[in-house]
Amino acid sequence: MRIALGLEYDGTDFVGWQAQRDERSVQQTLSEAISVVADHRVTVAGSGRTDAGVHALQQVAHFDTESQREERQWLLGINSNLSADIAVQWVRLVDGSFDARRSALWRRYRYLIMQRSVRSALMHRRTWWLRENLDCGAMSAAATNWLGENDFSAFRAAGCQSSTPMRRLMVVGIHELDSLISFEFTANAFLQHMVRNIVGVLVKIGTGAAPPAWGADVLSGRDRTRGGVAAPPQGLTLMEVGYPARFEIPLPQDAWSGLP
Repeated sequence: MRIALGLEYDGTDFVGWQAQRDERSVQQTLSEAISVVADHRVTVAGSGRTDAGVHALQQVAHFDTESQREERQWLLGINSNLSADIAVQWVRLVDGSFDARRSALWRRYRYLIMQRSVRSALMHRRTWWLRENLDCGAMSAAATNWLGENDFSAFRAAGCQSSTPMRRLMVVGIHELDSLISFEFTANAFLQHMVRNIVGVLVKIGTGAAPPAWGADVLSGRDRTRGGVAAPPQGLTLMEVGYPARFEIPLPQDAWSGLP
């Protein structure tokens, strides 16, 4: 049978989702915890790969097992074998056709920037701290140029293994709340480092170092070297993955519900 689960984690001390030899990954950590409860070796598959230092409010994953457990037994048992920086939020028995990655319709990421004169001790693992004030209007104007189906070669990492740079960016939202700026991106899928590279371009525009039209030039140029620096990973969180309604995947509990 196939089990789906929703996973929340602080990515600071992980090398990312993907299992790597002799490194602490989310995938390997979760697989080991599930294997204890299942009483056999389990390999878990996720909806996508988050990079080192990137967080998740709801990463969705699945695994196969013949072990019979109640959903609550899976939930409590797995969490009892996980450290404080990673926790399963829900467990569901799903149809065998469900695949955490291939069944996904879209993904939503949030990037947080803190703009103030001094650094934060509480938010340094969740935000990119900038002393400069950013122009949200200019950044929003630039971001609209990227909506729709586009070749995002200018925003992909050099080592990105995707077979195509084409992605459909469905929603971009930029909101300011006191000293925090929230960037929301929803797309059918994302290239490696795509969100961080987009935010890097937007910050250059937001500081006035480049005009809003530069965002369209970067996209059409399809050259990563023209895009500037990537935003650091700690500000990025995978917020939600969308699936067809028939799978009844629960909504995440948004830890940042106070933001617009």
